[in-house]
Amino acid sequence: MAGHAIQPMSVEQIVQQAENFEYNPLVPFRHWSRSAGTLLKEAEIYESEGNEQQAYLLFFRHARLILDKLPAHPEARLPENESALQQLRKDVLRNFSKLEILKPRINKRHERYTRLLKEMIQAKAASTRPNLTSSRGSVDAANRGGHSRLSSDPALNKGSEALAAGDNRDLAVQLAHKEIERRATARKATRLAGISEEQQQERRTAGLWADWEKSLYDSDQSIERDHLRKQMQNLGLQANGAKVDSRQHKNYPDPAERHFQYPSIPPSRPSSKSGFQTAHLVPGTTLNKSADSHSALTSQPPPLRPPKHTVQCSDHSASNQATHEFPHSQSSPQPIVSPVQQEPKPATFTFKPSAYLENGTPLRTIFLPPDLRHQFLSIASTNTRANLETCGILCGTLISNALFISKLVIPQQESTSDTCEMMNESDFFDYVDGEDLMVLGWIHTHPTQTCFMSSRDLHTHCGYQVMMPESIAIVCAPSKSDWGVFRLTDPPGMKSVLNCTQSGLFHPHAESNVYTDALRPGHVYEAKGLQFDIVDLRPSS
Repeated sequence: MAGHAIQPMSVEQIVQQAENFEYNPLVPFRHWSRSAGTLLKEAEIYESEGNEQQAYLLFFRHARLILDKLPAHPEARLPENESALQQLRKDVLRNFSKLEILKPRINKRHERYTRLLKEMIQAKAASTRPNLTSSRGSVDAANRGGHSRLSSDPALNKGSEALAAGDNRDLAVQLAHKEIERRATARKATRLAGISEEQQQERRTAGLWADWEKSLYDSDQSIERDHLRKQMQNLGLQANGAKVDSRQHKNYPDPAERHFQYPSIPPSRPSSKSGFQTAHLVPGTTLNKSADSHSALTSQPPPLRPPKHTVQCSDHSASNQATHEFPHSQSSPQPIVSPVQQEPKPATFTFKPSAYLENGTPLRTIFLPPDLRHQFLSIASTNTRANLETCGILCGTLISNALFISKLVIPQQESTSDTCEMMNESDFFDYVDGEDLMVLGWIHTHPTQTCFMSSRDLHTHCGYQVMMPESIAIVCAPSKSDWGVFRLTDPPGMKSVLNCTQSGLFHPHAESNVYTDALRPGHVYEAKGLQFDIVDLRPSS
């Protein structure tokens, strides 16, 4: 389990990376609002794990998105969006004091690292003075290596061991089970105690953020955006020190005139029944924990695609029960952990990126339960026999800079032979928010077609990948016993799909490499033994 420490970064370096994100106003406002929520959730997880560099980056990016980008969105003046933007600004205000406290801590670590590095260079030069030139050359080379895209990734926590995901899947599974269970227990205790969300935030920040509550409530809650941005400038958070006028933006067409779809969700309509309908399905089973270890980024050629399993379509009966609570699904048995093993903790390990986007942006590893697609195909079997598509949403959480799929949520949906659209989007997001989950992608069937990403699939997935670059699309072709895990290329795929104005169910795109495999090779790893639950939000028939 070899790993290495990562050099600390300065606030200036982190800010430069935080500002390096692509904003497109053609994406509907409500999806950017969801993206802001995802950023904040990730930041809070990194903060709780002690990864202050990445927490700072995400808190800062969250502020820039809300203060500089969203106010200029073409849909920002709609009444429902104005109120949403006001709430988002309150989230930014709440996190300003965190940035104030983190900034000197991060800079102090970076300055100490720089000083120690300088002393090391001087000591090495003094001890090998006859070979001073070669010594300096080797030290310079090592220092330059520190600025590689791996060392400059603030998500790699200083003080924790950086691990290759492919070589440590057993550890990842053990870590995920412990941490997910701990979070679920804490969430349940919080609900039973009747603690509000604001009180939860206060308790999470107690100690390190001792003055956070005072800073929050002393501030005027009706504070305007210009005043918030002045606070950012006072903190020295602007990379170039200049004001950014959010009113200056490119002249993009009205989003209403474009044919962007995410995630192919029509306007919400009231549910025919009160509350959720939960199908008590068989959850993911626990498999053998021994996994083939390999790294996604090695000099070896990529392995052959795994053998595909023939889908045995059988009637899937489930007892659906109406409830006014959020659905709860059964959990698979806990794996047996040897008592001699040391219990892993999220702050102890940091999983290195497993792949990179075409533009060089690192992609965090997604750990996928191998049995998930088989369980999904069992659920979809009735629709498959009727030549109807079925879709599910891949949800999970962030642990030690890696993403773990822990729930397969089947939303209410309408299907045809070529499409599947989620219905009652608000019900789905209410469940996700209530369980503190992150949306990591989606899975759907092609009942009679082959395994590929159709133009409709590309537009659907674009919305997911806007919210999170690591988001994946799993396509299952049961009639061909085939399946695949995909993502859009970036570039050119993301821009091509975002700027596409073509309508119609199927249409071509100019680029041939719009999407690519995310599993072999890629940033997705199947992790044997990784538990997951299945939650069905569809109403009973």
